[in-house]
Amino acid sequence: MKSQTSDCIKIPPGFWAGLHQLGIDAYDLARKARLPLTISSEPIVTSAQYFAIWQAYSDLIGETAKGIIKLATVFETAKYPPTVLATYHARDYRDALNRMARYKQLCPPEVLRITEAGELCTIELEWLHIEEPGPPMLIGITLACLLELGRRGTGQPLTARSVEFSHAMGDVQVLEAYFGCPIRIGGKYNRLTLDRRDLDRPFVSYNEELLEILTPALNRSLDDQQRSRSTAEMVKWILKRSLSGGRLDIHAVAMELSMSDRTLQRRLTDENTSFKHLLTQARHEQAREYLADPTIDIKEVAFLIGYEDQNSFYRAFRLWEGDTPSNWRTEHAGTNC
Repeated sequence: MKSQTSDCIKIPPGFWAGLHQLGIDAYDLARKARLPLTISSEPIVTSAQYFAIWQAYSDLIGETAKGIIKLATVFETAKYPPTVLATYHARDYRDALNRMARYKQLCPPEVLRITEAGELCTIELEWLHIEEPGPPMLIGITLACLLELGRRGTGQPLTARSVEFSHAMGDVQVLEAYFGCPIRIGGKYNRLTLDRRDLDRPFVSYNEELLEILTPALNRSLDDQQRSRSTAEMVKWILKRSLSGGRLDIHAVAMELSMSDRTLQRRLTDENTSFKHLLTQARHEQAREYLADPTIDIKEVAFLIGYEDQNSFYRAFRLWEGDTPSNWRTEHAGTNC
């Protein structure tokens, strides 16, 4: 969703230092990515440039799985930017992950969605720009760094319960040895599943004084960024992330935005819209996107946009498009919808 964030991504200096430790010169990577050779001294890049950098690293390192593990483990904690550094000094693993998910909003294009249920904690990686999924190397690095965060913070050799990738990631055995669990390739999601009990583990690197310095500054930056977006945009973005999870009421969305139901309703009214209208828009837009993908069954489309039964979805879709989902899919096959 390009309307929600400026297309500006900060690359920390530690990234280039990590590449240097792996024997990769910044100039070589820039040439491979077909970017200016000054890219390492200009920390702000676009999403397209960001993805090109990660693809170039993947090409230069040669093997995706080994490249993931090498960079995730060689990166020095002290060289992380403040948004990430704060997570390494959190109170415990849960606090660290929640901070990571929150502050990720300051550095798109990836988004982390954390769900705790039963004995498991699942972290899904999503993209703000759905039509531009990140390269496999970036996906793998992101999930590996989440586990690395827990290992370094707790000082314990934590393992995952399972890991799922939507695309091929190279040598699966290398990844299974690192994550300590089975790796599934070719799934619908990119996600890391942890033992929920591990989230209670305290961080040996907990630093209350440092957090008191970093947290207010990061929260102000996040608040400034959020104020630059319309409330309607933020609500619809949250709804699209939550359609299949059952969190479709205004109270849940208001909580995620750290405001009361009444305040959210008032702001939406001021923007000449309503929660119900935005929910309908979110479902309609996501339905079109999912139906444009012939690999997704129509029954699954209904579930993915929050309908408990297929008939309700069919009725709604007829109101939106004046046609059935199957006819719409046939008519729009092969087109960019």
